[in-house]
Amino acid sequence: MKRQIVLTLSCACALLVGGCSSGEFEDLNRFVEESKQDLRGRVEPLPEIKQFEAFAYSAFDLSDPFRPRDTDVAGQAPAGGGPAPDMNRRKETLEAFPLESLKMVGTLEQKRIRYALIRTPDKNLYRAKVGNYMGQNFGIVTAISETTISLKEVIQDPANGGWNERTASLQLLEQ
Repeated sequence: MKRQIVLTLSCACALLVGGCSSGEFEDLNRFVEESKQDLRGRVEPLPEIKQFEAFAYSAFDLSDPFRPRDTDVAGQAPAGGGPAPDMNRRKETLEAFPLESLKMVGTLEQKRIRYALIRTPDKNLYRAKVGNYMGQNFGIVTAISETTISLKEVIQDPANGGWNERTASLQLLEQ
């Protein structure tokens, strides 16, 4: 009996639910159609492609700014001339460093010989006297005062291959 009541109630509920709907979903269909209209993407047209203009490089005949000039100026030492450095002598320790990286930190005098105290970039301390070499340009120490080391460097002229002398100095490092 209970089974029959449950079956009857189930059928009645199904009929009620089925009978209430008209089977048409006009409002739902209208909403879907309106939504579809808004979802269509709009693609902008492609930009107009500008015609490429080829550049013709015409400076091949000009001189290269990164190469030394080949000028023949009167009074210059010819190739191989001038005060050439002694390539056969043994290099000294301070010649391994550029002159700009060496620092004069003081002077010392022993047996009437004045020495300059030089600090290298690797924090080692060396002494140099007149006649010693330092720097990578064959620099020879010509004078030592309490505040300055004077040097004479021999550098190669890239234009003609000759050698030229120039003076350089190291000042006492103030601490």
